[in-house]
Parts: sequence; C-alpha cells; structure tokens
Amino acid sequence: MTQSERISALAAEIRKYCQAHADPSQANRYARYFKEGYDGWGLLGRKEHPLWNEQQREWLTTHRSLKLAGFLKLGELLFTGGKFEEGSLAIRFLKEFRGELDAEALKDVARWFGSGISNWAHTDVLCAEVIGPLLELGQVRLEDLAPWRESRHSYQRRAVPVAMLGLLKHAKDVKPLLEFLRPMMMDDERVVQQGLGWFLREAWKTAPTPVEAFLMQWKDRAPRVIFQYATEKMEAKARHRFRRSSAAVAHRAA
Repeated sequence: MTQSERISALAAEIRKYCQAHADPSQANRYARYFKEGYDGWGLLGRKEHPLWNEQQREWLTTHRSLKLAGFLKLGELLFTGGKFEEGSLAIRFLKEFRGELDAEALKDVARWFGSGISNWAHTDVLCAEVIGPLLELGQVRLEDLAPWRESRHSYQRRAVPVAMLGLLKHAKDVKPLLEFLRPMMMDDERVVQQGLGWFLREAWKTAPTPVEAFLMQWKDRAPRVIFQYATEKMEAKARHRFRRSSAAVAHRAA
C-alpha cells in the first residue's frame, strides 16, 4: 500500500469510527456556538470519550510511520470532510509533531484553510496549540505568516493576530508587532476584525501607550468591531477617545 493509500485508509477509518459513535442530539447542543455553521458527529464536549483518549493514541501509535508529512496530508483530508471532530483530530495529531514543524511545513498547514477550516474554534486552537508556540520558540518567523495576511480565506487571516498573542509574553517592544498587523486594519471580515481587536486588547494590557497611539491612527477609518474588542477593558472615558470624529461620521454617511 502506498503512502497516499495509507493516509486515505486512515481518514476513512476515522470517519467510520466517528459515524459509529455519532450522537446527533449532542451535536445540536453545540451548533449555537457557531454562527458560521456547525457540522459535527456529536462527540464534541465529551472529553472522556475514547475518541479523544485511547483511540487517538492508538491511531497515532499505529500510523506514526506516516511521519509529519503524512499527518499534514491527513489533516487536509479530514478538514475536507467538514465534520468538526475530524478537524479537531487533525490538530491534535499535528501537535504531536510540533517539534518538527518549520516554515516549510507551515505552508502545508496553510492548505488546511483551503480544505475546510471554517470556524473560530479550529482556527484559535490551531493557533494556541501549534502556530503560536512555533512563533514563540522561533521555529517559524513572523515573516512566514506575512502571506496569510492577504489570504482569500478569512479564518487564515484571523489566524495571524491570534497566533501572535503568545509573542506578547516576551515582547520588549510591541511596535514591530503592531506594524506587522497594519496591512490588516481595513479587513472587511468580522472574524478577522475580532481577532485583531483581541490581539490589540491584550497588547494594550502590557503596553498601553504605543497601542493607544496605534488605535488613534485608525479610529476614523478601521472597522468599529476592532475597537469594540480592543478597548473593552478600558475605562469609559478612555474608550470615548476612540470614537469616530464627527467629520469622519459625516463623511461615511454622505
């Protein structure tokens, strides 16, 4: 059996297992958390289910010889299926190979967004468990994420500021991070705006002066969702400074 055939067989085995243990009523409980739509087997939220423990470990142990390249390809196949649990497994498998990931492998991870990453949960977990730590450890550079800022996939763009959150732990100067995000400040997708606002809010907690100066540059142009998130921990008087000017409001209304 070829490598490709082994990967396809494993993807089919995973789907067969999930289908056999599906719980539609449980899946319906989680749909309300996903405005973008949710398609699951009903195994989300059941942390003690064998899928997330014994079964996951068994697949990983049995198929470890697929190596990083094989599990990256498996991730593409699993995300193509559209089921939430399958995508979650892809991320959990990838985490096991985190020490081997580099800029070249990141290009393969990027293909997952085209295959089917289409919700905030997969995006944010991928960033927290994989991409963010890679940035912190220096296995990938911020510049390696530069093409993601212009991706046609909104959740790939969201991944940029979310993955950067970990860098705030060690950043002596947030200005380079803010400049890296500057090309994204006019993004018209809400999920991206939320990610940007989230990063700016956390950056403000550690370095309020440069973040406020950055926000002031954009207050009359950038989407308000960014400011809603970025300023939510500020006192009311401070938040008021970042409202659009009267001239800007009049211009947008004209």
